[in-house]
Amino acid sequence: MKKLRKGMMKIFVALSVSLLPMNSQAQSLIIDNLKDVKADWTPFSDQVMGGISKVNFYELQEEDFSFYRLEGNVSTENNGGFIQFRSDVNFKKTDFSGIRIKARGNNEEHFLHIRTAATVLPWDYYGASFKVTADWQWIEIPFSNFKKTSFFLPGKVKSSKIKTIGVVAYGKDFFAEVDIAGVELY
Repeated sequence: MKKLRKGMMKIFVALSVSLLPMNSQAQSLIIDNLKDVKADWTPFSDQVMGGISKVNFYELQEEDFSFYRLEGNVSTENNGGFIQFRSDVNFKKTDFSGIRIKARGNNEEHFLHIRTAATVLPWDYYGASFKVTADWQWIEIPFSNFKKTSFFLPGKVKSSKIKTIGVVAYGKDFFAEVDIAGVELY
């Protein structure tokens, strides 16, 4: 009986360990992987409000690997200073901790902007920065890192309240280049 119990325990432990990767994988939600799940991204710049920043947005491929590229000259002239690409989203679950992106770029700081039902005014959003290098890397940005732009916005971001996610270059005069090969909630 002891042998049987010990054998059953070994099988239980082996099954539990083998299921761990599947369980952690199930905790993420793919927003865009450029394969079977793709978001509908829209690029735009501060030209919508009189700025002069230039935006280019491409879907590119290197060998068998696809990615998006946001690039352009960001200019703070005429009260401008941003370029971005953004997609509408709709999540039902509230138990995600943040956003994970696979990114590379030209060693500049870029931003993720989230809009919710509470971000009514065009200049309201929740923002968090990330730094890209020339090498691909997965970057995790917890919702707790997102800062609100208005005193009137709720203090915390809930994934079920997110309406748009944007990848943004802004705030200074520079040439922006950021590549994104995956976006997901974790």
